[in-house]
Amino acid sequence: MKVTPLDLRQQRFRTVMRGFDRTEVTAFLTEVADDYEQALRETDRLQGELARMETMLNEHREHERNLRNTLLTAQRLADEIKANAEQEANRVVREAEGRADLILQKAVARTEDIQREVDALRMKRREAEASLESTITAVRNALEFVQEQEHRDRDEKILLHRPRQVDSIADVRSSADGLPQVKGEGR
Repeated sequence: MKVTPLDLRQQRFRTVMRGFDRTEVTAFLTEVADDYEQALRETDRLQGELARMETMLNEHREHERNLRNTLLTAQRLADEIKANAEQEANRVVREAEGRADLILQKAVARTEDIQREVDALRMKRREAEASLESTITAVRNALEFVQEQEHRDRDEKILLHRPRQVDSIADVRSSADGLPQVKGEGR
């Protein structure tokens, strides 16, 4: 049975001869009713506060659940971004390595081409030097030949212009006069 403060206030007891003092009992019942009423109000207030707190707790739990889901989604998204970034970085590195290999191959091929060109130019230089040396030798030989020819021609001309040996003194005298003498002619 549930007793209310009103029940306590309205409760009446039978009177007996040796019973309690009615005023005291009534005063006590009033006081108990007031305390009980206050306790019930406090209980109602606390139940209301409890309900409000449970509502807040449920809201906080919902927020926590949403935050957890958001964090999990953010973590998944971060993991996906990280994985995509790693894949992209690996792809970029592979492409860069491929380009570097291609550039290196081209550089090696170009170096080999340049080395062949340098070797060909060295060969042409040697050939040109040899040709120039042979031309210089030929020109020197030709010059020496021409010089020898000039010496011979000069020697021959000198011999031609040289006076002949005089057979007599008369020939010398006539030579001295500056007149040419025919051999065998006298004066």
